[in-house]
Amino acid sequence: MQATVKWVDGAQFLGESGSGHSVVMDGPEDHGGRNTGVRPMEMLLLGLGGCSNFDVISILKKTRQNISDCRVEITAERADAVPAVFTKIHLHFVVSGESLKEKQVARAVELSATKYCSASIMLEGAGVEISHDYEIVEQSDV
Repeated sequence: MQATVKWVDGAQFLGESGSGHSVVMDGPEDHGGRNTGVRPMEMLLLGLGGCSNFDVISILKKTRQNISDCRVEITAERADAVPAVFTKIHLHFVVSGESLKEKQVARAVELSATKYCSASIMLEGAGVEISHDYEIVEQSDV
């Protein structure tokens, strides 16, 4: 896996993934940025959310759950000192579908957290306290 991050101007950077996709990162105006993109630490949270959400959806599909949507709402706390690392992160999954089995949703979230999500496991190994919960939203075709 490869990536390149190029300085554009001020506190703005252009990141390009090895697969050829780009993202703009920028800082707030009071730190030399123009607020034109996500912050680098926000990118870490987005990566964690994408990694874990991918796992949950994949596990639920493999168990033949009738899932129609899944989003993960992430809240994080950072240390007051420099470096301002993440100290706590909470992932709240909102899983929508028809006749979803709570046991399967709980298992999917747990497996993502403990076995499959590389980002989550890496951050926990670095001392970040990560918690997870979920809610199920019933949707029907009627």
